[in-house]
Amino acid sequence: MRSGALLPPARPLPAATGELRAEVRAFLAGERAAGRFAPACDAWLSGWDEAFSRRLAARGWVGMTVPPEYGGPGRSALERYVVVEEVLAAGAPVAAHWVSDRQIVPNLLRYGNETLKRRYLPSIARGECYFAIGLSEPDAGSDLAAVRTAGTRADGGWRVSGTKIWTSGAHRARAFIALLRTGPADGRQRHAGLSQLLIELDQPGVTIRPIVSMTGEHHFNEVVLDEVFVPDEQVVGTIGDGWAQVTSELAYERSGPERLLSTFVLLDMLAGELAARASGRQDGGGRYGDARAAEALGQVTSRLWACRQMSLAVAGALAGGEAPEIAAALVKDVGTRLESEIIDVARMLTAAEPDPDDGGIAGMLAHAVLHAPGFTLRGGTNEILRGIVARALGLR
Repeated sequence: MRSGALLPPARPLPAATGELRAEVRAFLAGERAAGRFAPACDAWLSGWDEAFSRRLAARGWVGMTVPPEYGGPGRSALERYVVVEEVLAAGAPVAAHWVSDRQIVPNLLRYGNETLKRRYLPSIARGECYFAIGLSEPDAGSDLAAVRTAGTRADGGWRVSGTKIWTSGAHRARAFIALLRTGPADGRQRHAGLSQLLIELDQPGVTIRPIVSMTGEHHFNEVVLDEVFVPDEQVVGTIGDGWAQVTSELAYERSGPERLLSTFVLLDMLAGELAARASGRQDGGGRYGDARAAEALGQVTSRLWACRQMSLAVAGALAGGEAPEIAAALVKDVGTRLESEIIDVARMLTAAEPDPDDGGIAGMLAHAVLHAPGFTLRGGTNEILRGIVARALGLR
């Protein structure tokens, strides 16, 4: 099988994006110099800072693809890619607007009715409206078709009951888009009868319960819906088309730079430490000599670059209106495993033991270690994603 059957053709970033990249880097440098954020691994999940999101939005860097008629700057998806790369590489706190920017904007632009677009897109572009995603359910694992949350027809809308889990940021979000069952499955077609509804989270019948991670941080939640009324105008797309809609949306979730760069700040710090050691400005202490260290660092960096090219290929396809779900699954599988391997390389090449109270590489390493178990789980487990790719190859 040709490689093109799995990955779209490479589409390099336009040369004009170089000026935008320089602007973003200068902004981030100023933010760090002013003490407004400290770089962190996995900051797109753990770094919730609404003030930072609003400052980005004031420069037109949140909701970048929202057209001017809906309050956005109307810039391209590839320009957005450049901004996302830079904020992730800096370990900036972008969790507040992350889901709204990454998934809700393209979802509403493609499937939302005029009411939904005008109600939510302008405030997203201002960095003021935050969303969660209602996909996973208890006991369902990565099987999205095992949805038990159900919507029952009511006068003027739907009554929704069920439970969603691992909903990042739901305790702070205004709303989420939930995949639920509005009709029976059609025989062996388990994907039939599914729909997407946009549900406000501050209304009667919604209970949000925290799930505290091993880091002691609260990102995840269990959201219980008990006869929650959702008006017809909050239906996203078409009733019964939820499966097709959500799988196209997953291409955005699985293929972006966040699937490669969650531990980039650790890699960057490690490279700086090794450079200082090689120049004699810092004592040694790593487990391997400079030549071996350079080889290990070069290997992981070259793989990171290859993963970036894959991610860029998918980004270009998405910008062209395609929905490359298989390629996106491949990017997430390869990229998230690399993120953990960066941690392994850092532990091998530095003498520092992970220490969450340390302000240097030991602290960064500790933060990365604690977050690493989630890399290959969120957005669909890598085992499931390999099954998707294998099916595309005709191997199962």
